[in-house]
Amino acid sequence: MPSSVQVLRIVGHRVAAAAALALAACLAAHAAGAPQTTGVSPSAGTTPPARACESLATLRLPQTTITVAQTVSSGSFTPPADKPIASLPAFCRLAGVIRPSADSHIEFEVWMPAAGWNRKLQGVGNGGFAGAISYDGLGRAIAHGYAAASTDTGHKGAGIDATWALGHPEKIVDFGHWAVHEMTVKAKAVVESFYGEAPRRSYFASCSNGGRQALMEAQRYPADYDGIISGAPAAAWTTFMTGFVWNAQAMAAPAAHIPPARLLAIERAVIAACDARDGVPDGVLASPAKCGFDPRTMVCKGEDSAECLTVPQADALARIYAGPRGRDGASIARGFPPGGETGPGGWGLWITGEAPGKSLQAVFASQFGANMVFDRADWDLRTFDFDRDVEVVEEKMAKVLNATDPDLGPFRRRGGKLILFHGWNDAALAAEATIDYFNAVRTRMGPEVTDSFVRLYMMPGLQHCFGGPGAHYCGGLTVPLGDSQHDFSAALERWVEEGVAPGTMIAVKPIEESNPAAGAVQMRPLCPYPQAAAFKGTASADDPSGYRCEGP
Repeated sequence: MPSSVQVLRIVGHRVAAAAALALAACLAAHAAGAPQTTGVSPSAGTTPPARACESLATLRLPQTTITVAQTVSSGSFTPPADKPIASLPAFCRLAGVIRPSADSHIEFEVWMPAAGWNRKLQGVGNGGFAGAISYDGLGRAIAHGYAAASTDTGHKGAGIDATWALGHPEKIVDFGHWAVHEMTVKAKAVVESFYGEAPRRSYFASCSNGGRQALMEAQRYPADYDGIISGAPAAAWTTFMTGFVWNAQAMAAPAAHIPPARLLAIERAVIAACDARDGVPDGVLASPAKCGFDPRTMVCKGEDSAECLTVPQADALARIYAGPRGRDGASIARGFPPGGETGPGGWGLWITGEAPGKSLQAVFASQFGANMVFDRADWDLRTFDFDRDVEVVEEKMAKVLNATDPDLGPFRRRGGKLILFHGWNDAALAAEATIDYFNAVRTRMGPEVTDSFVRLYMMPGLQHCFGGPGAHYCGGLTVPLGDSQHDFSAALERWVEEGVAPGTMIAVKPIEESNPAAGAVQMRPLCPYPQAAAFKGTASADDPSGYRCEGP
């Protein structure tokens, strides 16, 4: 049996590989058939540097030490302890360390194009428990004319490793919200010093924990960014982790674990029961939360096989659908709706795992509980008591890690715009939690005010940030790669800079996921929530004009 460290490495490599393949497919599909960038040019209104890059080594910033200030020639660049990045323009690379507390060591980098700066700053987020600067994101940004900044959030480590947090409460605060803010403030000062003028606009776009970081910026530091994209946000961090424990315990119950071989049968049964309800039999549920699939219909009538479930397995699946409950039956966190159980980013990776305790949710929950909540390296998630420990988690970690404040008034008053999106087939973070946050904002601020600066797009068939059986968004998450109807980032910039609010978006997907260069794409409209796309039946299911947005 592999050790816990080996499990961390194995699942970490799988997540990285799945995300990389999905992103590559997305970008290739976009190049093959989606509209290209309009009105976003790296050379339009650009500003040349006002000083030499190397002179930034003497730049004085509060609580900050500059460690690198170097001009990097165009071509390939290999960041520290990372893989080479090809086809970069010449840029000025500044690296430094911020120490806002005695135990802080927040490393950050700012990359600035040597020519063709578009007078904008792009903040780049982190996934998981962070622990590394997002060099790929920096490279994509400067290649499109942006100055860009990223941070390791104050520690080094794999994104599924939280051992750095044990006994280091100040580092948890840095990870929770302080590091991204400090990075942003310092980056703006660096950019202004290098170019002789401050960024005219600043944007932040990221997914998962990066989506949580995005909402933290809007809630706690509303002056940092003009426009923010928050994808599949881990906003209610403590609640999500409690849900991870619930699912891991369900899979660890006697004879309850659902092996990967049975996930296909579950998905087929779900699709058979609910797919036709949206009028488009395409293997994707438009509204999985309304499916109401009953796992008991899959209980084996005869001999046990991969095509059916045992009673303990059906009971465990029902628990995961329902979500955590207390002894009184009250809901603690959202469950995971049926659909999208298979695939590289499906339930086999996140929820069920190859064996009990081997899912990514179990790994994250174990790391969080041991190193952030209970301060015991040997803590076992099977000991978690939902009538005793939920309150402990909330009291200790919610104020530091949760980005659930619905009062976005300061962000709105300074002209900020926010786009949220979440995939209905997300097996990592329950999609309905993002709806809950959006509704909380509408309740706090009123529907009309909310609609003036916030949009939410729920995406059928999208798994966690990337990939999945549905038409998933294929624009540039951190830099605009398409027009404002196909690309969240382009839509956000148009909203901020021209005052044109995004409406119906178009999601695209390669017909052959393994061969995106083939060029054929599937398209589906995405309506601003609470509206949803309804098929009219007057055109092809792959023609966005064949749908209409319906709902409140």
